[in-house]
Amino acid sequence: MDSRTKRRLSDAELDALVRRALGTGVTAATELTDGYANAVWRLKLDDGREVVLKLSPPPDLDQLSYERNLLRMEAAAYELAAQAGVPMATLLCAGFDDPVLGGDYLVLSALDGVSWNDVKPEGEQALRRELGRHLARFNAVTGEVFGYPHAGIVGATWREGFLAMVGALIGDTERYPTPLPRPAEEIMDLVEAASPVLDEVTTPRLVHFDVWPGNVFLDLSGTPRIQAIIDHERAFWGDPIAEFVPPTIFGELTEDDPLLAGYREVTPLELTPAARTRLDLYRAYLYLILLVEDGPRQYPEDEYAGTRDTAFASLSAVLDRLEGASPGARG
Repeated sequence: MDSRTKRRLSDAELDALVRRALGTGVTAATELTDGYANAVWRLKLDDGREVVLKLSPPPDLDQLSYERNLLRMEAAAYELAAQAGVPMATLLCAGFDDPVLGGDYLVLSALDGVSWNDVKPEGEQALRRELGRHLARFNAVTGEVFGYPHAGIVGATWREGFLAMVGALIGDTERYPTPLPRPAEEIMDLVEAASPVLDEVTTPRLVHFDVWPGNVFLDLSGTPRIQAIIDHERAFWGDPIAEFVPPTIFGELTEDDPLLAGYREVTPLELTPAARTRLDLYRAYLYLILLVEDGPRQYPEDEYAGTRDTAFASLSAVLDRLEGASPGARG
């Protein structure tokens, strides 16, 4: 999707950047437009390799609070998750505060598979189960603090960290007025009232929080399998059950979902009433992101309207549930 946050580079600028990063030039460049925030190109190099270049927005462009230094979190996630056995592209180079263009960039090995979003392969239930296993391995990576350390939005406990995350996003609505189903202060009150359930989470775990079919690449050369999970820029340190929100976006996680079955092959997970409330909190957070992020990004109306309307209705429904589960919330 087109976005104001996506940088525009000429062929000469791409060539110069890659020469600084890898010591070789570019023979062909194709912009990849499926993403929503960072500019991405698939490049053919003088030495025969194909790579993917991700470039952060211009450093002087205002963004949401949690989006500061996103590519730095993504670089860390690539390295940590690869060590945990999650199938990934290879991070070839990470450059921060590039002196010529400004901002950050990543250079990754190009994948030869296909985006799950572009195909309907046989055995999708088996693939979803495989994805669950990979997500469990991703979530097995532990950290030292909750939240977004790269953006300075953190907490010593998960309740503190998550409330800081939601509070930062609510604060962003002051800079980017956003139509919401309830006043921003009331939404914050509802989240705070339900937040005691977050005290069940005591270890910061790496959460991708953006696993949808467009961020899963498949190898279809034989029996379909997952080749790689990509785009870790929205990752945070928190509750692994939040991982189930994007793959079931605008829906619900059910006990018969193969994703859950695959996850449980690696580590136990019980959907208790408290866990369901935590899921609702994370759904509310994701729907808020989808609504508020249009402020700095300025999506084309014809492309964004459907997502905005569905996120608005879904946020309204999940806030109603949270209010019903939290007698102390302001109604």
